[in-house]
This record gives sequence, structure tokens and C-alpha cells, in this order.
Amino acid sequence: MSPLRLLCTPFALLCLLLPMAAPAAMPTHPQLRVTTLDGQDFDLAAQRGNWVIVNFWATWCAPCIEEMPDISHFVASRKNVRAIGLAYQDNDVAEIKAFLRKHPVDYPIAKVGLDHPPADFEEPRGLPTTWVIDPAGKVAAHIVGPLTPAKLAAVIGGK
Repeated sequence: MSPLRLLCTPFALLCLLLPMAAPAAMPTHPQLRVTTLDGQDFDLAAQRGNWVIVNFWATWCAPCIEEMPDISHFVASRKNVRAIGLAYQDNDVAEIKAFLRKHPVDYPIAKVGLDHPPADFEEPRGLPTTWVIDPAGKVAAHIVGPLTPAKLAAVIGGK
């Protein structure tokens, strides 16, 4: 057996025996603290007792733009539902604010950069991506793709 093969065989076996590193699972009770575009602090933990819609979106995302009025209406029509929109893009804050003047919403928006997604939330694999957090702070649903009032009602229930 060649000396190179003698060296490579134990190394290959060691690599096969070492456990593969899996990505960290998202916590069942995620934390989120962000500063909104209007300078206010948003703390997910402070929303306990309410359902919270955590919606990742971008100004270039057509389905995101289509669902924003539905989220606003859903939140406005229910006393125990809150939302936070997370603009998941690298645009300047001024550009996002200009976009929101044309597409206003009734819930706070914060910018989260592509290189710094919130630590307790999985990086979105597509936009829009939404997590619904129940009143106890636990993840009740993870929805990738367009959000509808029917999908929200199926998770949160009636008024």
C-alpha cells in the first residue's frame, strides 16, 4: 500500500465518522428586537397576549406588495393581532420610506439587511415569508409565499 493511501484512508474514515453540522433549529419562542423606520423599538416579547404576524418582504417583490393591504386590514380588524414588517433588502432606508408613502400600511416596518437577518428567525428562502406567533410567544405557523386573509384566519381564527 502506498504511503499516500495509508494517510488518506484514516482521514477519510474520520470524516465519515464525524457528525455533520446541522443548522441550528429556530427556537419555538423566538425573540425579535428591532428599531422601526419611525425610530420606535419593537420587541416581540412585549407583544405577549397578542398574535403577531412577522412578515419578511421587499419593495421589488410583487406578491409582498399585494399582501400588504390584506395584512393591514387583518390587523386593523382584530384587537389581539399585531404585525411587524421586516424589509429584507439592502436598499437605503429613504428608499423604503418612499416606497411606503406609495404603499402605506397600518403596522410598523423595520429594515433588516440581507447580511444580518434576525438571529432567532430562519433566513427566508423566498419572499414573502411570514411567521405567525401565538399569544404565548410560540411559533404557530411559518408561511412561505403570498399571505391571504383566509390563511391568517386559519391560523389565528375569527375575531
